Amino acid sequence: MKTIGILTSGGDAPGMNSAIRAAVRTALNNGMRVKGIRNGYDGLMKGDIYEMNVSSVADIIHKGGTILGTARSTEFKNAEGQKRGAQILKDYGIEGLIVIGGDGSFKGAKALSDLGIKTIGIPGTIDNDMGYTDFTIGFFTAIETVTDAIGKLRDTSSSHGRAVVIEVMGRNCGDLALFSGLAGGAESIIVPEHKFSIDEIVEKVNHGRKRGKLHHLIVLAEGVGNPYTVAKEVEERSGVETKVTVLGHVQRGGSPSSADRLLGSIMGATAAELLNEEKTNIALGYTNGKINQVSIDEAVSMNSDFNEDLYRLANKLSK
Repeated sequence: MKTIGILTSGGDAPGMNSAIRAAVRTALNNGMRVKGIRNGYDGLMKGDIYEMNVSSVADIIHKGGTILGTARSTEFKNAEGQKRGAQILKDYGIEGLIVIGGDGSFKGAKALSDLGIKTIGIPGTIDNDMGYTDFTIGFFTAIETVTDAIGKLRDTSSSHGRAVVIEVMGRNCGDLALFSGLAGGAESIIVPEHKFSIDEIVEKVNHGRKRGKLHHLIVLAEGVGNPYTVAKEVEERSGVETKVTVLGHVQRGGSPSSADRLLGSIMGATAAELLNEEKTNIALGYTNGKINQVSIDEAVSMNSDFNEDLYRLANKLSK
């Protein structure tokens, strides 16, 4: 393997830069050249490709987002576009590719692998919605961001005697809502994996009022429903003023936590080593405290297992 490429795709996640840095430096140490591909598969289709060196990744381990940029590509989604993408890589002398992203990014990597480009996938998404790995790069930082926001909203909600619905990201995976809600001490956590009852939430609000609690924090995963509808029902039925805070893309930003820097560094270095060994169609993950490897096919086909123990614990502690 003489030359490899790296791209980031899908939503950005804190820790992607740590993975890029580790992959580039490991590849260079193994005598390989490294080409950076800007703006994901869209940049690939446009040939937005440049030479990377040690200085290209200096002083980025602490930075959020991705220095390579990310964008979605409609053209790359079809078979003809994928063939053209593979040919562009070959034209640039790129024999192997590291793809950092989520489920959709991995499907693109699999297509390129089938077309003769050796590919390694690294899971980078704050949603933590890839079933083959316990954690994805960016998830831990997003937990910290949401937990910090929950603490600030508790302060103002207590001052005004309000309830607040806090919508967090995660699409159809409730991990971010669950982990941050538990860490932030939320009274109610609404996730796609469990049906929720307005009756139960209102009962909790009223019970808290009776024992002198001034606030009620409701963490809602974005894939469940409209936060404004939930807030309106809670307010009408409990008599407690209920506000809505949609955290939005602030959850993707910020300096990565030490956990995401470590995970990104280990996975980035491992991906470069695997390409140096001319391995392909491998997705890296983190399971039971260790880095694991599965085929990309397996990675995109596995459903996420919701942590029922944590969900039960959160409900017990919120009473």
